[in-house]
Amino acid sequence: MKIDSVSVHLKKLAIVFVGAVLNAFAMNFFLKPANVYASGFTGIAQLLSKIITQFTPLNVSTGLLLFLLNIPVAILGWRKIGKTFTLYSFISVVIMSVLLEIIPIQKSSNDILLYSVFGGVISAVGVGITLKFGASTGGLDIIAMVLSRMKDKPVGNYFFILNAVIIITAGAVYGWDKALYTLLSLYASTRVIDAIHTRYQKLTAMIITKKSDELKKAIHGKLVRGITMVPVKGAFSNEERQMLIIVITRYELYDLEHMIKEVDPNAFTNIVQTIGIFGFFRKD
Repeated sequence: MKIDSVSVHLKKLAIVFVGAVLNAFAMNFFLKPANVYASGFTGIAQLLSKIITQFTPLNVSTGLLLFLLNIPVAILGWRKIGKTFTLYSFISVVIMSVLLEIIPIQKSSNDILLYSVFGGVISAVGVGITLKFGASTGGLDIIAMVLSRMKDKPVGNYFFILNAVIIITAGAVYGWDKALYTLLSLYASTRVIDAIHTRYQKLTAMIITKKSDELKKAIHGKLVRGITMVPVKGAFSNEERQMLIIVITRYELYDLEHMIKEVDPNAFTNIVQTIGIFGFFRKD
């Protein structure tokens, strides 16, 4: 294994660890003490743990439930997405599950609003930096990535439905004030992830390069995406080049950036938000 490759993997592991620490810290210091719920599988684990503990003789921790919920998702991701992405995502889940058991839950203050916002922001920083470096915090992110590769449908709907279930259940069981604070926390986390990474489900990359054939081969070797190639000419230099246009999901952005840097570090790339597409997403 090359030294550069080892360095990349160590850096990604460090980022995954920091992201998991931030998520666990946000949960046990802010969200759980205030009875405010996180988004996605973490929120489901948190809500199930509280319901099981309150209404049954069993006492199942949030960390254990989070780990168990992610096992079938990790198997799905391993088969449908790729080993590297899924492995790092599952490592993130394992670290967070362990830390949720180790980090003591702090006593809540009377300012639930402050706890909701701070918990959402800190959690979002953990999620954002993890996504930025080509991994995820598991759960719904992996399911969304699988769906985005199988069906040409907006995966944001699945995020909305799951989070809506968490909010409504929390409101029905523990009071609508908790649901409103959960909604506020989710809004704060979404805005922070926007700033750190991207919340848009589809992006368009326009890559101007002299090494179009090599880059096309590298992209097709890693991503199941069609590429449109357009001949372009520099207005200042008059040099002939190729522009590669490709629509990707936000989960593939790290891999694309990494491939461009490896094949042609001098390439000019413009990443823009894609509001919607018509036609088949996976192939030309």
